[in-house]
Amino acid sequence: MGGAVMAESGEDSVNPEMNVIPLVDVMMVLLIIFLITIPSAIDTVEVELPEVSNQVTETRPDNVIIAVDADGRIFWNETQVTYENLYERVSEASVIVPQPEVHVRGDIEARFEHVGRVLAIAQRGGIMKVGFITDPETGMTVSRFTY
Repeated sequence: MGGAVMAESGEDSVNPEMNVIPLVDVMMVLLIIFLITIPSAIDTVEVELPEVSNQVTETRPDNVIIAVDADGRIFWNETQVTYENLYERVSEASVIVPQPEVHVRGDIEARFEHVGRVLAIAQRGGIMKVGFITDPETGMTVSRFTY
């Protein structure tokens, strides 16, 4: 009989309330980890992004159109050229005053590698204004940016 009295009044009785202290501890640790890691995810390297404007294409005789087809072939105003020849032509066009704009027409099936090489050649050759010719539903537009 003495053992039953101890169980009712003492240490072995079951507490029906939920212990939330471990839950609060875990939540505090997660909050601290979140507060420490979120500033590094938000901070980015500050760069000056090129300004882009979409305008209806103005066909001017001095504009240069460089096309890249689905097979990666490069065309300078409808004449097929090699990358070496493209650099020569871009270098010649870059010294003309006023400098012509280069409009790049990339086929939707063309690999980015080919279009990227054209952009690199244009920049290396000294062209300051490059535009991408796109064909949205409203008609042909040029997205321009300046190096």
